[in-house]
Amino acid sequence: MVYCDTNERILEWGSEEMYVWYRSPIDKRPHRYYPDFYIKVQESEDVVRKYIIEIKPDRQTKPPAKPKRQTKGYLREAYEYAKNQAKWRAADEWCKDHGFQFKVFTEKELGIRYGT
Repeated sequence: MVYCDTNERILEWGSEEMYVWYRSPIDKRPHRYYPDFYIKVQESEDVVRKYIIEIKPDRQTKPPAKPKRQTKGYLREAYEYAKNQAKWRAADEWCKDHGFQFKVFTEKELGIRYGT
């Protein structure tokens, strides 16, 4: 957030200020998804873009490895992955319809290293 406040190219930003409807693959019901950030960026002199940004650990952006037997932990991770995929599809569609771009950032894109 400090980055957003101090970067002169970021014209506007907000945290969890808007929501997108998505249908959960788990219970088949509609839910609200609140992406982490909205950012309006001056990318060049005459190009301004709006982004919806989600920040997740890299491991949550990939399907969990299926173990030999289905544990509760594996099922929880699989449900969370499926739910995230539904949220992100809905957000991507919303962004395309409203002139935004949707991005998911992980520690890799943000340059964060753990355990060093």
